[in-house]
Amino acid sequence: MFISLIVVEFTMLTYKHIPDYLKLIRFDKPIGTLLLLWPTVWAVWIASDGTPDLGILIIFVLGVFIMRSAGCIMNDIADKDFDPHVERTKDRPLAARRVTVKEAYQLLLLFVVVAFLLALMLSWQTILLSIPALILALSYPFAKRYHSLPQAHLGIAFSFGIPMAFMQITGSVPLEAWLIFTMNILWTLAYDTEYAMSDREDDKSINIKSSALLFERLLGSHDYFIIIGMQVVIITLLITLGIYLHFSWPWWCTVAVVAGLFIHHINMIKDHDRLRCFQAFLHNNWVGAAIFLGLVAQYALNAG
Repeated sequence: MFISLIVVEFTMLTYKHIPDYLKLIRFDKPIGTLLLLWPTVWAVWIASDGTPDLGILIIFVLGVFIMRSAGCIMNDIADKDFDPHVERTKDRPLAARRVTVKEAYQLLLLFVVVAFLLALMLSWQTILLSIPALILALSYPFAKRYHSLPQAHLGIAFSFGIPMAFMQITGSVPLEAWLIFTMNILWTLAYDTEYAMSDREDDKSINIKSSALLFERLLGSHDYFIIIGMQVVIITLLITLGIYLHFSWPWWCTVAVVAGLFIHHINMIKDHDRLRCFQAFLHNNWVGAAIFLGLVAQYALNAG
């Protein structure tokens, strides 16, 4: 039945609009996929003691791409009346009316069905965890209308791959999973606030809530001190994780690199230049990559 549904939805889409569909899922802007991918592969690596099953790894990587794509579609559907008035988003396919809302919903349904089929390859406990993950991912675009920390909402959504990976591989969600889960929520809140800082004036004009606006109300031009505070907690959690898992020098080198990257990001955002804030957001990809490489090096050392 689901295969038939996929075929039906795919055939209803217009082939000539495929480039616009790719833009709708941000295929040309993979940063969101990477930022969602890193914590997921961290969890897979730790849960499997550095020797992940290839099939499980592929399922989770595909799941990341599919869920991020679905989230982007839902975001543009939710923001279809706002995006035409924002310089950075006015050329998105829905905002520019190159794709209809009906087509967007069809594409969204296609990705959700594919995600469900992928989930069927996992244990029933992992499938249960995927339900709140899907709800959070699809509800995030509406959070910025109702509360001032939609970036925290995104952080929880972006972190659900962590307990899912541990549940699938180990059959439980141990302490180390919750350490990474908490750390990733804070990391997402930090880097997405940097993103929101680049959109702050646009958000004010269209009455959209964000952590950047909240932190500005709390500390004014010193709002970046809140991000510093989150980064300190993240480093503390990385140190705690290393001690708990008995990691050695590769991990401590990784923690030092991450701390250095965080300092660089603060230097980029403290003057509140829109472009520099956006560049700091993009640069967080190196934080995720550094932690992953540190895990690979640590487990390779352990195996040796």
